[in-house]
Amino acid sequence: MLEALQWFVNLGSIVVLPIFIFIFGIILGTKPGKSFTSALTVGIGFVGLNLVIDLLSNSLGPAAQAMVERFGLSLTTIDVGWPAAAAISYGTILGSLSIPIAIAVNIVLIIFGLTKTLNVDIWNIWHAAFIASLVYALTDNFAMGIFATVVYTMMILLFSDVIAPFVNKFYGFPNITFPHGTSAPGFFFSLPMNWLFDRIPGIKNWKADPETIQKRFGIFGDSTVMGFLIGLVIGILAGYDIAGVGQLAVKTGAVMVIMPRMVSLLMEGLTPISESANKFVQKRFPGRELYIGMDSALSVGHPAVLSSSLLLVPITIFLAVVLPGNTTLPFGDLATIPFVVCLMAAVFGGNIIRTVLAGTIYMGSVLYITSWVAPLLTKAAQAADFNMEGRASITALAEGGLWTTWVYIGLTKLLSWGGLIAIGVIVLALMIYVNRMTKNKATTVNIKDGE
Repeated sequence: MLEALQWFVNLGSIVVLPIFIFIFGIILGTKPGKSFTSALTVGIGFVGLNLVIDLLSNSLGPAAQAMVERFGLSLTTIDVGWPAAAAISYGTILGSLSIPIAIAVNIVLIIFGLTKTLNVDIWNIWHAAFIASLVYALTDNFAMGIFATVVYTMMILLFSDVIAPFVNKFYGFPNITFPHGTSAPGFFFSLPMNWLFDRIPGIKNWKADPETIQKRFGIFGDSTVMGFLIGLVIGILAGYDIAGVGQLAVKTGAVMVIMPRMVSLLMEGLTPISESANKFVQKRFPGRELYIGMDSALSVGHPAVLSSSLLLVPITIFLAVVLPGNTTLPFGDLATIPFVVCLMAAVFGGNIIRTVLAGTIYMGSVLYITSWVAPLLTKAAQAADFNMEGRASITALAEGGLWTTWVYIGLTKLLSWGGLIAIGVIVLALMIYVNRMTKNKATTVNIKDGE
């Protein structure tokens, strides 16, 4: 059974997601032809989106590596990136079990009205598997690993319910949310940061969203030109020759243009399913909403996200050099910084200055947490028979450095079962409050345009 499930997951998101969208559409009452067309359009949209993300990764990744080598960094823990972290997470029986467990938990919570999110982003359940693998590496207790999967799934669905109004308001995606383990933690980090920025003279009045920047700086404020210029600077810092600098600059400019168009295509496929979902819920559960949980890749094409992320690449490398006690050499996940900050940008209303300032502080904490969690991830990698390629210590920024990982592992290390149970009780209480006690209250979202 587990082998069959693993085989299905290994088909990849561009196959698995359309299958789930098609089945979901049929269940919701969408006509088979329309459901199939929508599912196929979603799959095609993800193909295009992945091509653009690969373009960004394959151009930005080598440039980041060149910067690391040029600055002579010699840190002991290597950031192997999220693909390696996902392979490690799914590389054990515990990891494989995370998918059916997460699906079952999601269905039960929807039935009891404790979540509004139906997560169809099956591939990214690896984040739950990642936490479970670290808990198991820490405790050698399989049952605790299973329980960690349940609690983490509950937490990410809770996060998704809270995030959904911001996704609708800022990105314009109705009834879509992001139960994404890399993106959601940044959202909650940015809330107090936004409160702080609103009280700092000067910063509180800076309007730095892409539209305002374009009005002030003309052609130099255009998102495509901004991508080109940032790519130009990164290429120079990487020590590229003229051809290399020019190619990187054009590629980053191209990403700024192409990615939003791929997102539009993907949303074209999702819209009919989203409409059917809400009709289905309103008919059977009057007054309730249903959000479709998707990969936060839908959001990374926003100009504010990409601009902020590209600026944070050299900043993160600089932080790795100057932060005392850091052992992490950022590498594999530098190109995934857009996923880290995409929901931060939503909280800041697209303000690039606020996103970069908060992102700098956040990435500093990420480097420290990845250094701290590295021994456990290395142990988990060995248990999954992952090829370490001679590395003594590995980590991953995209999940290993997030505050949620620090909370789970820290409390488990401190209190064992008590730590996980405490997280579970708090999450359940918040789910009841968000989805049951406030269900008749209107949800308000405080995003000030242009801030």
